[in-house]
Amino acid sequence: MRQEFITHSATETRALATRLAARLQGGEVLAFTGGMGMGKTAFTSGLVSALGAGDVVSSPTFAIVNEYVGRLTVEHFDMYRITGWDDLYSTGFFDYLDTDCVLIVEWSENIEAALPKDTLWIHIRPGTTETMRVITLEGWKEEL
Repeated sequence: MRQEFITHSATETRALATRLAARLQGGEVLAFTGGMGMGKTAFTSGLVSALGAGDVVSSPTFAIVNEYVGRLTVEHFDMYRITGWDDLYSTGFFDYLDTDCVLIVEWSENIEAALPKDTLWIHIRPGTTETMRVITLEGWKEEL
């Protein structure tokens, strides 16, 4: 299923993420696409906060993965600097796939071939104003 949403601020983006968080069971892979400053971290912040892990999200660009523990454990990956299979293996990414953790993958286009078939794709692109975002969910099983 493909669903499209328009948000007008980071607050609205976080609110959309809160709606998704309420439906997560664990074990999902959420793959983000979108350029720098599009709101991937804002979306992740809303999701992590809604799962009870607090307001602690930061982009894991240098750490590669950050972990947040709440109702569900979230493993937040940044694949921006991943350029091949060797790089990907060194992140430990594959060790997380068969767990009950929610995996959030920023810059997922860099590892698209390694993602499971049932991945939820979250595409974020600019709207017609500076703060507007068009957020498309692909692969989610129900209306959000």
